[in-house]
Amino acid sequence: MRVRAALTGAPGTASPEHEPSLGAYRRVGSLSASDRLELLVERLRDYRADVRRVAESEIAVSVPAGRIAVAPAVPAEWRPPGAIEDRALSPREHDAVDGVLTACTLAIAETGTLVLAAGPAEGRRALTLVPDLHVCVVRPEQVVETVPEAFDALRGLEHRPLTFVSGPSATSDIELKRVEGVHGPRTLVVLILGGETA
Repeated sequence: MRVRAALTGAPGTASPEHEPSLGAYRRVGSLSASDRLELLVERLRDYRADVRRVAESEIAVSVPAGRIAVAPAVPAEWRPPGAIEDRALSPREHDAVDGVLTACTLAIAETGTLVLAAGPAEGRRALTLVPDLHVCVVRPEQVVETVPEAFDALRGLEHRPLTFVSGPSATSDIELKRVEGVHGPRTLVVLILGGETA
C-alpha cells in the first residue's frame, strides 16, 4: 500500500481508476461442451500435437508401438501389450522406455493445455517429462474453456506438482529454428474419448 501511495501521480503510472480490475478478465467461458472440445482440438493441433478421438476400447491400439510406461492406476483396458508399470522405475529403466500413457486432471480449451496433477493415473512428474512420447487420455467432461476456470477446478491441489502441457516440448535456437524434445516429450498424442477421429 505504501508503494502504491508513493507512486500515485508519478509519471508513467496508472491512476487507480485506470488500473485493470480482476473483474475485467473473462473468468467463465460461454462455449457449448461440443464447441469447447473443438476449440481444444484446434489449439492442440496448432501446437503440433497428434489429436485423435477414440472410444475407450480403442485406447490400447491407438498407442504407438514401443516400450510404453504407464502410471500405476492407468486402467488395464487402456494399456497396450507389454506396458511397463511405473513402480519406482530406476533412472536407467525410465530412460529406456519409448513413451508413457497417462490420464490428465483437466484440459484448457482456450490455450490447448493439458494439466496433470500427479494423480494415480497420471503418475509422477518425471514419468511424463523424460520419455520421447507422451500419450494423454482426455475425457470430454475434463475440458474447461478458460484458464481461470482451470484454476478454480484445481483448488485443493496447489501442493501437488502440477504439470502444464501445451503441445510437444519445443524451443527455438538463436537463429529461431524450432527444436522439439529438448525439455520434454518430442511427440504428444492426445486421445479424446467419445467420438470418431476428427
